[in-house]
Amino acid sequence: MNQYQGIGVSRGIAIGPAFRFDETDLDFERHKIDDPDEELKRLQDAIEQTREELIAVEEQTKKAIGADEAALFHAHRAMLEDPELLDEIRRTIRDEHLNAEAALYDASEVYAETLEALESEYLQARAADVRDVINRVLRSLLGEAHAPTEGLDEPSVILSRDLAPSDTALLEPSVVLGFCTTQGGPTSHTAILARGLGIPAIVAADPKVLDIPEETCLILDGSQGKLIAQPGEDVLEEYRQRKVRQNAIFKQARKQAREPAITKDGHRIEVGANIGDVDGAKSALNAGADGVGLLRTEFIYLDRDTLPDEETQYEAYHAILAAMQDRPVILRTLDIGGDKDLPYLELPEEANPFLGVRALRLCMRHTELFKPQLRAALRAGAGHDLKVMFPMVTTVAEVHEAKAMLQTCRAELKDEGRKPSDQIEIGIMVETPAAALMIDQLAEEVDFFSIGTNDLSQYVMVADRTNANVAAMATGFQPAVLRLVRRVIQTAHDHDRWVGMCGELAAEPLAIPILLGLGLDEFSMTPTAIPLAKQIIRSLSATDAQELADEALNLTDAEEVQEFVRNQVPAADIA
Repeated sequence: MNQYQGIGVSRGIAIGPAFRFDETDLDFERHKIDDPDEELKRLQDAIEQTREELIAVEEQTKKAIGADEAALFHAHRAMLEDPELLDEIRRTIRDEHLNAEAALYDASEVYAETLEALESEYLQARAADVRDVINRVLRSLLGEAHAPTEGLDEPSVILSRDLAPSDTALLEPSVVLGFCTTQGGPTSHTAILARGLGIPAIVAADPKVLDIPEETCLILDGSQGKLIAQPGEDVLEEYRQRKVRQNAIFKQARKQAREPAITKDGHRIEVGANIGDVDGAKSALNAGADGVGLLRTEFIYLDRDTLPDEETQYEAYHAILAAMQDRPVILRTLDIGGDKDLPYLELPEEANPFLGVRALRLCMRHTELFKPQLRAALRAGAGHDLKVMFPMVTTVAEVHEAKAMLQTCRAELKDEGRKPSDQIEIGIMVETPAAALMIDQLAEEVDFFSIGTNDLSQYVMVADRTNANVAAMATGFQPAVLRLVRRVIQTAHDHDRWVGMCGELAAEPLAIPILLGLGLDEFSMTPTAIPLAKQIIRSLSATDAQELADEALNLTDAEEVQEFVRNQVPAADIA
């Protein structure tokens, strides 16, 4: 038996034969061409074909996983229209009479290598996206077909140096039991797509995994980042039993997904969904969501080349509210900045965008951006249970300013003879230490809070979650983060305000008992995670969870916290 370690990025257990996916080298000749115009036409035809392919991948991803993940491929299509990159390729073809393949490759490699040289792990990972798109264009130019699972005749575990995001999105979970790559990281789009598909996955594994012969029996543990080759019968049986237990839990969870999440001692807990569009709303309902705990409005802005006007936003919000019927929907105002950008805004570059002009700060500086969104929300909210939430709040003054802007928009709509909602509750995201520490004063200004643990964890732990060297520290399981979460919930409850959570921690099975014990009122997560979260809540007593949380917060690190819950709550240990 041989064991290899990597980074687990998508939980679950896969047991099956090894299948080696070797990425085909795209060989082409570099040569001079006689007719630049003809070569430019070849390039444009290849770009158009690639655009159509990416539209198809985007649509399939939206159906199979969700709109959030599918938005990646809209960004891929935007790369095909990058004027700086295209101008350089076209200049090389015209001025140097170089063939399209060579001109395309040279310019894109400079771009990708520039990204790889940056300090941000997140931006380094984007180099893989650039190469994914460019390789598609090259294949079109060369007339080569491509299928990552070609020759796969039985359900197997894929071993590969790397998997491109567009390849990952098209994997069939019925055939691909799991995959292990020697490259990639936890913030890569390949990892995100694997989680969305529910395919157990490991990245950054020991390169020796590529020496494993095909058909070798493998166990892939996506939670522990562990790959076992040629396991003994006792180890194989242990993992088979764990997988059987997992499947039983998931099956029961899906069966009861539409039932409320009520603890053993009678406390009903709201479980909502994080979505980005009307398709996400339908997925949320199918998964048993009690409402929408986070409507990410930036996707309306990302899926276009110009700013969406008020009417466009109104129609999008109205469609989502209609789909959710009478269920509550929390609309987060535009959260752009950090690792999310809108090219057409032409915002100035910042040395550290995570600590710069982003989210609410950005919106308050650009009222031409903010007011149409608030007006659209007020109009769409009439007759529906719509709540508005402001992201990245750090001071009470910011809340005063945002509320005043909302009131201005309401007054304008009334003056125009429209009927805006007068019942919209206002909340804020708690994702900065400043907001968590000022929660008593902020509670005087808003109706509710939603904790964003993704950003809160990195700010509390001073660890960039996009940097693989320290990303493991930026976890909500850190006692320091959990103690801050406890403070937020307790202080908010003292002021009769409810608290939700829409960060990734809310969907973590081992975190749910702790959060329940801390008194969290609402959990919100990707729709696919809802059935299991409800199942775990039903298996717990709120009183017992409170005792467990008290003990967990006295531990010293994230690993201890997770191991403690794993031992105390078997129902939450689905790794």
